[in-house]
Amino acid sequence: MLVSDWMTKGPITVTPDTPVMDALKILKERGFRRLPVMDGDRLVGITTRKDLKDAMPSKATTLSVWELNYLLSKLTVSEMMARPVITADESEHMEDAALRMQEYGVGGLPVLDGSGKMTGIITITDVLRAFIDIMGLKEGGVRLTLDMPDQPGSLARAADAAQPSNIISVATYGHRDQGGQPRRRFVMRVTGEGAREARTRAREAGIDVLE
Repeated sequence: MLVSDWMTKGPITVTPDTPVMDALKILKERGFRRLPVMDGDRLVGITTRKDLKDAMPSKATTLSVWELNYLLSKLTVSEMMARPVITADESEHMEDAALRMQEYGVGGLPVLDGSGKMTGIITITDVLRAFIDIMGLKEGGVRLTLDMPDQPGSLARAADAAQPSNIISVATYGHRDQGGQPRRRFVMRVTGEGAREARTRAREAGIDVLE
């Protein structure tokens, strides 16, 4: 699951001297939340709807309409954009890009190729699309949540219990039981032959089935 497989290619961009009002219009008309800022072929910043709105004069201002219009006409994206830009590489894995979004508290990353050229943008929405695909939600089937000791062979036991059904997705995460012993939960989705009886087979194999 590479960033290049899920990113939006050829995103709409603005330049540093784009008026803030023009950038806000683009965001509203296109339904975007952020715009990369380009100086020629070089990525120099990124601006968001919130950044631009925060730059607008307060409704409590004492400025006249003429003064407001003059002020807004002079306000450009360069004064509001964030820099340096946190980016993703189109050849990196989706989970690495998602982790960077969380670490930096951003909802989107411009994507660069090996030469440093911007080729796309990856957002939280794209991460959710990838997650839904990985979990096989659109393929239907039966969802099982299995709780097992966190040790080698647990996944193999779970897979054996799922047969003859087809396992279309597996996700796993660790936790500890009330006694402090490491456990691992497997969230599996199975389809095909015997899918409805998969929970029963897992229980008969001595596996704790939570759902």
